[in-house]
Amino acid sequence: MKSKKTIKKSKSQDSAQLVGLFNLKVPAGAHKGRKYLGRGSSSGHGKTSTRGSKGQTSRAGRHFYLGFEGGQSPLVRKMPKRGFNSVFKKEYQIVNLESLAKIKETVINPELLLAKGLIKDKGKLVKILGDGCVKNPITVQAHSFSKKASEEIKKAGGVAEVINV
Repeated sequence: MKSKKTIKKSKSQDSAQLVGLFNLKVPAGAHKGRKYLGRGSSSGHGKTSTRGSKGQTSRAGRHFYLGFEGGQSPLVRKMPKRGFNSVFKKEYQIVNLESLAKIKETVINPELLLAKGLIKDKGKLVKILGDGCVKNPITVQAHSFSKKASEEIKKAGGVAEVINV
């Protein structure tokens, strides 16, 4: 088998050179040589091996932690620390009553809300808030309800069912 390909050039291709995988070359300077350290003064990187002279950075085993400021009190320690983040915090996906009023179904649950695009994740908790009003009797299944939302649903003749996780 012949590995070289013969290419016929037309008159328009005479001046232009074809580019393909067979004639690609690495550009000059793309691969830089390794810097050999501590191999004598004639190497250009002898004696101190590009570390300068004396000090913490010239020693073996030097280590700085993130935020080290050379003995000065680090900015992280100067910042005030207030409050806390609860491990047990629950994050809800919020749906208002005005959005529920647009749905023509009688039973509304997280699967239906996901299908209608009102929530993004079926696995997360859903809370119904009382912004808007409901005219038709509907059964709403959610993880939590605001007082106003549950009152509005009951006033319309519907049921607000709490889903236990």
